[in-house]
Amino acid sequence: MTRSLDVSAYLRRLRLDAPAGPPSVDGLILLHTAHVERVPYEYFHIWLEHPTTVEPLESAGRILRGRGGYCFHLNGAFSLLLAELGFQVTRHVGGVQGSAEHPAGATGNHLALTVSGLPSAECPDGVWFVDLGLGDAIHEPLPLVEGTYRQGPFVYGLRPSEAEPGGWRFDHDPRGSFLGMDFRHEPAPMSAFDEQHRHLSTSPESSFQKVLCAQRRDATGSDYMRGLVLSRRGSGEGTSTLSSDRDYFEALADVFGLTLDEVTAQEKAALWTRLTETHEKWLATSV
Repeated sequence: MTRSLDVSAYLRRLRLDAPAGPPSVDGLILLHTAHVERVPYEYFHIWLEHPTTVEPLESAGRILRGRGGYCFHLNGAFSLLLAELGFQVTRHVGGVQGSAEHPAGATGNHLALTVSGLPSAECPDGVWFVDLGLGDAIHEPLPLVEGTYRQGPFVYGLRPSEAEPGGWRFDHDPRGSFLGMDFRHEPAPMSAFDEQHRHLSTSPESSFQKVLCAQRRDATGSDYMRGLVLSRRGSGEGTSTLSSDRDYFEALADVFGLTLDEVTAQEKAALWTRLTETHEKWLATSV
């Protein structure tokens, strides 16, 4: 029996009603902002040793159960929802550039989305850059038009990619968690991300294996949990270190909506032990 996306349940997860009328710019913005505010960027499944795939329907099921994911999961599931709602959505191979020391280009460590067929005054050809998988980056879709864009306290750039001819470059705000992201013009199947998903999930060299992060964006700023350090950029800016397991798991629930209800007490205890050991090693090397 072929499974299908439960669109009504997905919209309830986003606390939205079913959109009225055909796909629109306003509808796309509403879906995008609700998703980044209520479904966090996270990869606890890696640290809990709960294997995942990049299959969009599986990712959507995990979101419906109160979890999030990283780009392959979030943008994969969102592309499925958008298609079910009648939007013209395309997946693209992308690559996040962490810093100037890393090479630019669509390395395959990111899944980017565009939505077409929605012309407006600021987007005459109707193509929009859509991305839930950049953690602390965009709150609303951006017109796929070269320029500088302000969203809340952050300023972003879009321009033709120098590393990917025919593709695009997203430049993050200087206060963001990475430098930028390039993506190719041509459509990509989900299978294009299988190898990088395996690397990010299992390789000891993967940054996802070294530090556990959760991120969430809203209209006035972003929340960022890196290890045991909780940071807020934008309104209410500040940083604190969570020194107890109670504070840590309460912050996950209160700030990111991550209750981890399906995680056993033993798994949470093992996770806390690993987090504190990693934090202590970081402190020792940062002196």
